[in-house]
Amino acid sequence: MPQALATWFDWLQQQAELFTLAAAGLLILSAWLGNWLVKRILVRILCRLIDATALGRNAQHLDNQLIKRLANIVPALILFAGIGLVPHLPDAVVTVTRNVCSAFIVLTVALALGTLLDIANTLYQLRHDAHLRPIKGYLQVLKIAVFAVAAILMVATLIDRSPLILLSGLGAMAAVLMLIFQDTLLSLVASVQITSSDMVRVGDWIEMPQLNADGDVIDIALHTVKVQNWDKTITSIPTKRFISDPFKNWRGMQECGGRRIMRSLYLDQTSIGFLGPEEIAHLQRINLLEQYLSRKHSELDSWNSALDAASQLPANTRRLTNIGTFRAYVEHYLRQHPHIHQDMTQLVRQLSPTADGLPLQLYCFTNTTAWNRYESIQSDIFDHLLAILPEFGLRVFQHPSGADMRELGRSHAISTDA
Repeated sequence: MPQALATWFDWLQQQAELFTLAAAGLLILSAWLGNWLVKRILVRILCRLIDATALGRNAQHLDNQLIKRLANIVPALILFAGIGLVPHLPDAVVTVTRNVCSAFIVLTVALALGTLLDIANTLYQLRHDAHLRPIKGYLQVLKIAVFAVAAILMVATLIDRSPLILLSGLGAMAAVLMLIFQDTLLSLVASVQITSSDMVRVGDWIEMPQLNADGDVIDIALHTVKVQNWDKTITSIPTKRFISDPFKNWRGMQECGGRRIMRSLYLDQTSIGFLGPEEIAHLQRINLLEQYLSRKHSELDSWNSALDAASQLPANTRRLTNIGTFRAYVEHYLRQHPHIHQDMTQLVRQLSPTADGLPLQLYCFTNTTAWNRYESIQSDIFDHLLAILPEFGLRVFQHPSGADMRELGRSHAISTDA
């Protein structure tokens, strides 16, 4: 048997083209077999070992992808080393094959480094303070640098020239490269400013009306910041727009623990007037006004008694008004409300009269920042105030509607018949 193999080998050597073809086929088969053995045996064993660790549990998909990409180097190395052993091959074919294998190895290593950076970002996000200082943008810059270097090395390898020759030519292309990567450079500067000045974090509620963005930040990358709006749509905002355009960040409201209520009641100005003795007696039965009315009664009596004879004319005296008493009631109501933040600003003030009535504005803060709870508290407050207005002889202003016109016509008809 060995003699037969030796005879067959001697015959094959005499057939130059067939011998070259057989050797090339054997080399390709060796590369395929090496690739199969590495991926089917070695890669699976390594993946199982890594999956059992904390690193594998947190970034399992990325770990497996990294190992598989590095495994692709094995067949390229076999081809690189074995192509020179194939007999009767032209030197140009050997050189081209080795250059292609070298370029493939460089590309594989660059892809593996990119996956390694993704793993680093995944592990960093496991930190409790990762949303305060996201590093995704910086890692993306490193990826760009890795792929740029890989591209230079691949081109240099394919043309069989030193990379320094290509690098020396990049100086003349700097302006062109800056123009091509203008958005990337601006985004990089914006990312650094956003992170260093703590302008935006993942989880912040931001508003940018000019881009129809109103919701929570879910991702901060090099080129874009993703915002999930309240209607569950996602708006992608260029990172550089956070430096050039104004936007509102609600983080301060969330951190202080109180959300502002700033809403007005529009009162019918024709319902405003002085309170008579019977009306004052009626309002004294309201617990929130008892101390206020007693103090105000003593103050007004002292003032009016000093007028002597001039006090006979009501216009010279000071008297309680229904709107002033109602404003005092609202102030006391807010101070005793269990869901109003008592350590933050509280105001009940009149704004300038308008054609829609006299605005009585409430300015205060709830003791919660939850959206649904905030709206419920605000609605409960105004439900109560709107319902208690008639107790003070006040009316809410609203424009006449069709029902008002019908009621006016009916009243006119009744008065005409009478």
